[in-house]
Amino acid sequence: MNKVAEREEALARFTDNQWVMIGGFLGTGTPESLVDGLVEKGVKNLTVIANDTAFPGKGVGKLVVNKQTSKVIVSHVGTNPETGRQMHAKEMEVELVPQGTLAERIRSAGAGLGGFLTPTGLGTVVEEGKDKITKGGRTYLLELPIKADIALIKAWKADKYGNLVYRRTSRNFNPVMAMAADFVIVEAEEIVEIGMLDPDEIMTPGAVVDMIIKG
Repeated sequence: MNKVAEREEALARFTDNQWVMIGGFLGTGTPESLVDGLVEKGVKNLTVIANDTAFPGKGVGKLVVNKQTSKVIVSHVGTNPETGRQMHAKEMEVELVPQGTLAERIRSAGAGLGGFLTPTGLGTVVEEGKDKITKGGRTYLLELPIKADIALIKAWKADKYGNLVYRRTSRNFNPVMAMAADFVIVEAEEIVEIGMLDPDEIMTPGAVVDMIIKG
């Protein structure tokens, strides 16, 4: 099955009010062409799940600056002053999640789990509104899975079925996000024929990928 599509076909999947996962870490491993597509299309009121909001002119930061995000769920915002400004001005909601907890919440959604227990965040603002559970004499927070309508993923290589290989640190959040959305669009630097990837190097199976564009 050939899942390779034109960029315009990918952009047709973007609508207002979507929950969107975007891979990357400070812009490394972010599908910039797809993010630019969100900007070009001008969709609004997005809830974006990402590790961070990058920088004002890079990655998720472009969506923040363009005021297309009504909420971001991220682990930090310190590199993008505009995120902080909008947060304090109450122009955008920011949910800060410890980085490991964020990754595990996404992974839990992809694995079909109902949540997980962690001591991270106890005694801080992170625990506000969350259930506490005591087991074996220790207290934990119950963290719930988080999924998206659409995930935008960056890969180094993809075959036409959607099997993916990532390059070094650009792997970051991309593999877990590819498992946790209803529709997965991949921006790949190189697209090869089915059978050309070594099975041992495949990090995301094509079964979870819906569409591929050339990055």
